[in-house]
Amino acid sequence: MLDGFKKFLLRGNVVDMAVGVVVGVAFNGVVTALVKDLITPLIAAAGRKPNFSAVNFHLHGATFMLGDFLNALLSFLMIAAVVYYLVVMPVNALVARFTPASVVNTKACPQCAKEIPLAAHRCPYCTSTLG
Repeated sequence: MLDGFKKFLLRGNVVDMAVGVVVGVAFNGVVTALVKDLITPLIAAAGRKPNFSAVNFHLHGATFMLGDFLNALLSFLMIAAVVYYLVVMPVNALVARFTPASVVNTKACPQCAKEIPLAAHRCPYCTSTLG
């Protein structure tokens, strides 16, 4: 029983996922600090507020922390943009570069337009004879 659990934990994808989560948490701290300490003050300065995260409004005794929400939203958008442009796009380019061209082994039936094997002499869908 413990042997199977040990094999599960030592599989590559479990370890890779754990490393990804740890790096993601550290990266989240960096991006959150970037948004909170650099970008938010720039936006606040444009809006003539000394501290953008302090932007809030009151309604019937409840305080709505609009600035905190905007900080979280900007942080999410920046993380998503960085992950897309620095991780997803390069990985997709590498995969496309090193993936062999797919072999075409089907053709479209001229009568019904269904995909059929190249070696077929009769369409299995419409039973038309192929040339």
